[in-house]
Amino acid sequence: MDKKTRILAIVAAVAASILIITSPSGSIVIPKPTTTSSAGTDAVQVVATNLQKPWALTFGDGKIFFTEKVGRLRVIDSGILVNDSVADFRVADISDAGLLGVTTHPDFVKNHFLYVYYTYKEGDKLWNKVLRITESNDKIVDAKVILDKIPGAEFDDGGVIKFGPDGKLYIGTGDATDENAAQDKTSLAGKILRLNDDGSIPSDNPNPNSPVYSFGHRNPQGLAWDYQGNLYETEEGPTKNDEINMIKKDKNYGWPNQECSGSTEYQSALSCYNISIEPAGIAYYGPSGKLDFKNSLILATLRGNILYQIPIANGNVTSQKIILDGLGRIREVGVGPDDYLYILTGNTDGQGFPDKTDDKLLRVIK
Repeated sequence: MDKKTRILAIVAAVAASILIITSPSGSIVIPKPTTTSSAGTDAVQVVATNLQKPWALTFGDGKIFFTEKVGRLRVIDSGILVNDSVADFRVADISDAGLLGVTTHPDFVKNHFLYVYYTYKEGDKLWNKVLRITESNDKIVDAKVILDKIPGAEFDDGGVIKFGPDGKLYIGTGDATDENAAQDKTSLAGKILRLNDDGSIPSDNPNPNSPVYSFGHRNPQGLAWDYQGNLYETEEGPTKNDEINMIKKDKNYGWPNQECSGSTEYQSALSCYNISIEPAGIAYYGPSGKLDFKNSLILATLRGNILYQIPIANGNVTSQKIILDGLGRIREVGVGPDDYLYILTGNTDGQGFPDKTDDKLLRVIK
């Protein structure tokens, strides 16, 4: 049985669920897989089920944190999905808006800082903000606004946030349905923003008085860095021309004047999908991982319903392979501290066809 067929059989046999446990050191430890049938149910493990509109995940101190777009920040601690939320936010959960990105501080073990990106309503206007919260014993104990008044809308809110290898916080914002804002450097919409961990502006930004790092973006959905420090971004096109971009400082990625490529005035996409796949989360699998995905981008897709492996060499895309499908919409992917892949499905977002246990957090171990 080939790998794709085997994984499809695994998804159908979700009863073979194995939970993670946590070691005293805080690293995620995987129990010895149990093969229960010839279908190979040791390849994908079900970590959690019945999630409501999950959007992003992150890891810290042996825990897995993830957002549910309805406004809940949740945690898996010692292999258990905690019933109570770490925090509940009053969000505008409509279409693309809601509680979106989450990331942990690089020094999370010491400071327990989590950063979240969410949409809220003020009067008749929608805005996005980035909040830093301090977590203790799976609960919020403090909060600080890092960035506010990012333009919001029912659609195209961006929302991905990640710390880069330089220790800076990167934020992908959508154009919030105002195409011209993406080309306006005075607007926070349609940008990749770069901040210090306290919300101040790094002195080595293109403009030391602005958080704008790159511009001309429509709707960023994922960020990832390879071992050489190259930054990759996934971006949804309007109806087609979805993109994977390599993000460079102070470069213009063309929206709305260009989609994918065509003019030397703008950066060309590394990959362009003329039939929309709705690229979502993206992760980089390094050269020393235990799975057979080394030196590859791992791409989650919503409309495509596929998890892809995209090998890269010196910042160039070399090919594309299917890791798995049959899960429906795939919202997010991350590489855990155990070197396995973690996936959030996205079937309860109003555009999928959820089964009775959706949505799920899954772990790929083969």
